[in-house]
This record gives sequence, C-alpha cells and structure tokens, in this order.
Amino acid sequence: MNHWEYDDNKVETKEVAITISSMIIGVGILTLPRILAGTTTSSDGWISILMAGGATALIAYLLAKFAGMYAGGTFFEYVRSLVTKPVAIVITAMMSVYFVSFVSYEVRAIANISKTYLFDQTPTEYISLVFLLIVAYAVSGTRIGLLRLNTMFFPIVIIVTLMLLFFSNSIVHWEDLKPFFVTDLKHLTLGAKDSVFSMLGFEIILFYTTMMKRPKEAPRAAVIGVAIPVLLYMLVYLICVGTFTPWALREIGYPAIELAKEVKIPGEFFERTESIFFTIWIMTIFNTASMALDIAVHTAHSIVGKGNRLQLVAVMCPFVYLISMFPKNVIEFAHFGEIISYMGFLIIGMVLVLFVIAKAKGMGK
Repeated sequence: MNHWEYDDNKVETKEVAITISSMIIGVGILTLPRILAGTTTSSDGWISILMAGGATALIAYLLAKFAGMYAGGTFFEYVRSLVTKPVAIVITAMMSVYFVSFVSYEVRAIANISKTYLFDQTPTEYISLVFLLIVAYAVSGTRIGLLRLNTMFFPIVIIVTLMLLFFSNSIVHWEDLKPFFVTDLKHLTLGAKDSVFSMLGFEIILFYTTMMKRPKEAPRAAVIGVAIPVLLYMLVYLICVGTFTPWALREIGYPAIELAKEVKIPGEFFERTESIFFTIWIMTIFNTASMALDIAVHTAHSIVGKGNRLQLVAVMCPFVYLISMFPKNVIEFAHFGEIISYMGFLIIGMVLVLFVIAKAKGMGK
C-alpha cells in the first residue's frame, strides 16, 4: 500500500509561510483602513503599512532564528536551559494566556461581525459559542492537520480577495488618492504602530519551526509569511481610500466588507458579493483562532506535562468563552484588542531578550 506524500509529521517551508500569513490575515484587515484613515492624511497610510511590515519582518526573522536553536525540543525546554525553571514557567504561562486572549478576541470579533452583516436577530453569545465549538473540534485533532488546513484554505482566500479588488476598479476614484506624502513623521509612526497591531500573530513561528523538515529555513518562511499580508493590506487600504475617500473611510466600521458590498461583478452573476467575501473571510479567522488555541494548549501542556490534548482543550474553552464575553460594547472590545496587542509586544520583547542570552551563552551553534 502506497503512502500519501503528506503522510508524515513534518511540513515544508512554504506551508509554514502560508501558516504565518493565515495567522496574520484575520480581523485586522477588516478594520485597518478605517484606523489608518483617522491617523494619516490622504492615502499616506500605505507608508505606515510598509514601515510596520519592515519592522514586523525583521522581528519575525529574529524569532525564527531563535526558534531554529531548539528545533529538536520545545519552547519551554529551551527557555528552561537559558533561565531558571520558575522564570521559564512564568514566560511560557504568559504565552499561553496571551494566545487564550487572542482566541477570545477572534471569537468575539467573528460574532460581532456576523451579527452586523448576517445574523442580526441572533444573540452574540450564541454565535460566539458555536464558532468556539467548531474551533475546539479542529484543535482536538492533530497539530499537523491544522497546518494542512491552512494550505488548503489560504489560496481560496487570496484568490477571492484579489478578484474583489480587481472588480472594484470600476468604482475607485483614483484622484482621491492624491496628494501624496503629506503626512508628517509623527502620524506616520502612529499609523505604523496601529498597523503592527494588525500584524501580530507571526509569533507562532516559535512553535511551528519544530514541525519543519528543514528548520534552518524558518527565517525565510517567516519573512515571506509576513510579506504576503503586508502587500494585501496595502492593496485593500488603497482601494478603500479610492472608493470611499479618506474622510468617509473614518466613519465606516468594517471598510473591507463595505467595499465588497459596492463591488459589481459583470453580468450580475453575484448580487451580494459581501456575502461571498465574508464567508471566505470566516475561513481565515477560523484558521487564526484554531492556531492560537492550539499554541495555548501546547504551551500549557509543556508546563503541566499531564493530561491529553482533548482534556486541555475542554479546560481552556470555558475560559476563552468567558473572556470573549467581557467586552460589553464596541469601545470596550477595541480596548480589549489593544491590551492583547501590548501583551504581544511584551512577550516578543522577552523572547528577544532570551535570544540575546542564548547568543551570549554560545548556544545553538
């Protein structure tokens, strides 16, 4: 009996790059055009996205280099070899809490957006619960299966998005992109900070490098995985500015979805293109939430060392659901997202410090 080509527990470099892109492309792309329109002037937000993309690619490269040092073990085991065991437990536990919060944010976001555009009569609590149960079911399987799922879904998401952007050419007023380069450095930097918030998620390279056939290629996968969302974010932002104007864009909650509503496909083959776009986007948010929960379970298990995967998923899901229900309105939900983003920066900073310690000790050679 012949084995399939993918009948193994290791993934290729391109699959890890796709996984990182799938993790980054989530809720952020739906709201980033509005945020940048309120921070930058005219269409200069693309500069902020480019600045954020360069910084993110550099940090992802460094994290991948660090992850390559323990390709034969786990994150917790390697950190424990660099610092004391209690400190390693605290850092790894912070990782788990961060990704639990990440899942909670994605679950609540998909519920808010679904209630706005699809299920206006359905309570947010029910939508969140159903989506979380689907994510939990996916995470209960093998880790390699999640990465294969990204490889299957990602091309569909990219193709549909590019098609929508292509057909939106007829409604874009390109003159609204002018004037260029009129935003000062301070506001460009603020826009870059907001853009980096939308690109968090690349930290998963710390945990999926161990599953690569060639761990030394992890830095290249990380850079490619960041570059794809950066280009996509720039395209979506510029098209949204040209369609709605920078002033109107500031008042639109989810510009990317509203853009899909305005697109008309020749021949009227599809009348409600936003439904297609939103359905496809659920796929990438599902991937993002599934990988975040997977890493939360993985890091918790590396600390506890007891219980199987299914038991940890069952323990974590109630906490994910309760946290997702904490924000009572849109303002609190936005603040919740900011808190998670700052948690991500804190954790990335700690990992970079660990990288310096590892280099100082001459480890990983």
